[in-house]
Amino acid sequence: MNETQVTVVQADLSLPEHQVATLHLLNAYAMDPMGDGRPLSDTARREVIPGLREHPTTLVFLACQAAEPVGLAICFRGFSTFAARPLVNISDYFVVPTHRGKGIGRRLIEAVEARARELGCCRLTLEVQENNQHARHVYAAAGFAQAVHVPEAGGSLYLTKPF
Repeated sequence: MNETQVTVVQADLSLPEHQVATLHLLNAYAMDPMGDGRPLSDTARREVIPGLREHPTTLVFLACQAAEPVGLAICFRGFSTFAARPLVNISDYFVVPTHRGKGIGRRLIEAVEARARELGCCRLTLEVQENNQHARHVYAAAGFAQAVHVPEAGGSLYLTKPF
């Protein structure tokens, strides 16, 4: 595949075709072993697009080859208190397995980074499954590394507390 055949756009979730593409790719990611390993619930399918549309910091990027959606990045703007500047967190990032290794993931990250720079952000953040070697390679090639703010404190860890 020629990279020029891939288009990355910031999605407009008021457009039905962007809604359908986002939901389709998010469900594919959910079913991926490095996602959740199962399809989105009926509730998530029904509520995710309205929820993303209502959330004030949502940024969604779609990668398409011709008319086929093949990649997704769902991001949210945040704020770095120490830098006193906004940041962008890549929350969900997915390339259809049959399209991996073709530069699509890199193009998605480049689009997210370009938008973050336009917004005056100080950095991009993300989380990745420890054993997701393919994604970790893509992220490392794009310049991501474990955050270390003070060497004596060690690297940052992402923790969660489900409710």
